Amino acid sequence: MKVTLVPVTPLQQNCSVLVCAKTGRAAVVDPGADLDQIIATIANMGGTLEKILVTHGHADHAGGVSLLASQFGVPVEGPHRDDQFWIDRIPMSAPRYGLVGATAFTPDRWLEGGDTVRFGEIELEVRHCPGHTPGHVIFFSREYKLAMVGDVLFQGSIGRTDFPRGDHATLINSITTQLWPLGDDVTFIPGHGPVSTFGDERESNPYVADSVLAR
Repeated sequence: MKVTLVPVTPLQQNCSVLVCAKTGRAAVVDPGADLDQIIATIANMGGTLEKILVTHGHADHAGGVSLLASQFGVPVEGPHRDDQFWIDRIPMSAPRYGLVGATAFTPDRWLEGGDTVRFGEIELEVRHCPGHTPGHVIFFSREYKLAMVGDVLFQGSIGRTDFPRGDHATLINSITTQLWPLGDDVTFIPGHGPVSTFGDERESNPYVADSVLAR
């Protein structure tokens, strides 16, 4: 699997372009905006877009979903249905982030924890990780030990929980019960900022390091 990150929106959200090396079929995770850059990246990677995957309904992650899906005629999978209210708010919230033309949508498939999604010959596991938003999901490739975690976890930080229906204790539980068991050697792509590994965060993250949670 080939992976390229495309920072989009003024918030520099990490949109992930994934291409199956065997088939050339591609998936885009969280196309928040700047679709020309995303489309050019798919082409440069030799991919053909097959599917759009969404971790959660915030505008910087999902503002470009509807337009990209209609332009290429591809299905949208994710997030969990508990984020529908966030998706419905996209037209109202997008302008404050400088996003133009962002629209709401209904995914072709709502996702639940334990589901799998596929593109080409690649399979990704779905974990439901509420806390930042109630319907947040993450995507995990067991074969490549790679996770796309949206705004659940960052290098040295965790997602905000002061938004409507956010909850700090729920987010910590999602990280410790849904992410950590995947393995310390898993590399994760956060919604913003540099990549890291679960092992590094368990050692040094001031919010969820093992030593911090043991207090």
